[in-house]
Amino acid sequence: MNNTELLHQVALTLVPHIGTIQAKILVEHFNSASAIFAASMKELSAIENIGEIRATAIKQFNDFSIAAQEIDFLQKSGIQPLFLTDAGYPKRLLHCTDAPTLLYYKGNKPLNEGRFVSVIGTRNNTHYGKAVAEQFIEALRNYNITIVSGLAFGIDAIAHRAALQHQLPTIGVLAHGLNKVYPSQHTQLAKEMIETGGLLTEFTSFADADRHNFPRRNRVVAGMSDATIVIETAEKGGSIITAECANSYNRDVFAFPGRTTDNKSAGCNTLIRQNKAMLLTDAAQFMEAMGWHTTQRKTTVQKQLFTDLSPNEKIIVDLLSLQSGIHIDELNVKCNLGNSHVAAAILNLELAGVIESMPGKMYRLA
Repeated sequence: MNNTELLHQVALTLVPHIGTIQAKILVEHFNSASAIFAASMKELSAIENIGEIRATAIKQFNDFSIAAQEIDFLQKSGIQPLFLTDAGYPKRLLHCTDAPTLLYYKGNKPLNEGRFVSVIGTRNNTHYGKAVAEQFIEALRNYNITIVSGLAFGIDAIAHRAALQHQLPTIGVLAHGLNKVYPSQHTQLAKEMIETGGLLTEFTSFADADRHNFPRRNRVVAGMSDATIVIETAEKGGSIITAECANSYNRDVFAFPGRTTDNKSAGCNTLIRQNKAMLLTDAAQFMEAMGWHTTQRKTTVQKQLFTDLSPNEKIIVDLLSLQSGIHIDELNVKCNLGNSHVAAAILNLELAGVIESMPGKMYRLA
């Protein structure tokens, strides 16, 4: 990559008043970070949701030396930067309004290859939670599934270790820079994960594991996965935040229930009661709910059908291939074809058996 462009990509994440949403708007408008910094004050301030204050922040930014130091760290540490426009950037995250502008990745698992499932839960798990997590992941061992979690104590670490044990790639999403591992007790675990999976963060090397970083980490855990599985959590905490994020991204959320008297399962039970998560009992039920139990014959027929799609139908199928389920309103917005054209394409795809409708005006590939 052009180091000048990378310098501006890192710098964009350091500009005051420019968050992920504003950065995404700017990137979509100018197509590159370098072009953003080269734009005039007038061009920048005229863009919707940017205005004069943010335009001034961009034009006055002069901390490029910090960005240069970060690039030096990336090169010495074998870390791959993934900008919004890069082919290796997790495509599932691109469908999230607050997608990270720049990700830092150290690992060997391509982030757009296969299916991704987040397994999350309490840091203070019980024997029940540990057994559920281990049995669930063991049952997925014969499928092309990557396990995502946050490398925290408890269910996160159990999920990562179970994935390694059963030769499943696993990704740890961090709330700090890649110059360290937090908690430090998971340093060896992190090294093992890099071999077939990896470590991912949106934070620069000088960012510590501050408390306000964890909710940001949690949205990445939710956004880069097809589904989120919650195993043991109280009614408040990071796992609930992650589940809420997954719901807001129209991703599937599942929760293992617990005893009504067990505070560590209270959050799971509440998610189920409020219809924010499907009640889950085992991996077979999960695979069926996701529609991932398909025969070879069905896959072959579907591939043949895909070759005969109209341009509008192909747009819809391409979107659904990135998510396990999308609401009709989200399809209308993302397709940008007009509601009537989307409705006609959906009808044809349903009749052809390419997609299927789910409760709540959701659609997925058949």
